[in-house]
Amino acid sequence: MQPATVHDGATVLVVDDEQNLVDLVHDYLVREGFVVLTASDGPSALDLMRTTQPDLVVLDVMLPGLDGVEVCRRLRQFSDAYVLMLTARAEEVDKIVGLAVGADDYLTKPFSPRELVARVKAMLRRPRHGIPTEPDVPPQHIGDLVIDRAQHEVKRRDQLLPLTAREFALLSVLAAHPGRVFTRAELLERVLGSEHYDEHVVEVHIANLRKKLEDDSARPHYVQTVRGVGYRFTLRPG
Repeated sequence: MQPATVHDGATVLVVDDEQNLVDLVHDYLVREGFVVLTASDGPSALDLMRTTQPDLVVLDVMLPGLDGVEVCRRLRQFSDAYVLMLTARAEEVDKIVGLAVGADDYLTKPFSPRELVARVKAMLRRPRHGIPTEPDVPPQHIGDLVIDRAQHEVKRRDQLLPLTAREFALLSVLAAHPGRVFTRAELLERVLGSEHYDEHVVEVHIANLRKKLEDDSARPHYVQTVRGVGYRFTLRPG
């Protein structure tokens, strides 16, 4: 009998229309102590998500019925399950679009099943909302922003910003240390909790954050790029 793992009982839904790949991923995850469900098309995947509420979804981009991007978009209307997208295409746009609708990470086919398992474990080690809430920390007022870690929300000019969990986590880390430059690797570790992620994931989430936070995302006021290094949170004259 294999020893129990910290992930025993976690449910993973694998969605792909390549049965050989589904069987392979299923077997690897089951050996690690996960409960594994499978689906082969978009509509049935959404039905399973609603009825079983999995902890994590491994989701192929190219699916019959509904593609993976649309499935992810609809999933985010009722679930905060982690989403790891699979794509056979090399174009960056596929990865960017997937992350923009709420996916947490991606893998490009062909991939190592061991790498997939490592990423699944890394995601499930993190708190559900990216960083824990901090009930004893008062809201942080910076310029026209109010960052409330206890309520896990951000307001600008009294308007609530619709940030995702990853965007909130990135902003919280950066704003807690104004002026400090964080490398992409540091942000990966602090927000995503793993070195297994591609640093491009940080770039995508930063870009999405700026679209919601800044008046002009091309000329950011708060979250600035330090070329060749990373990002910093700063206040400067508008």
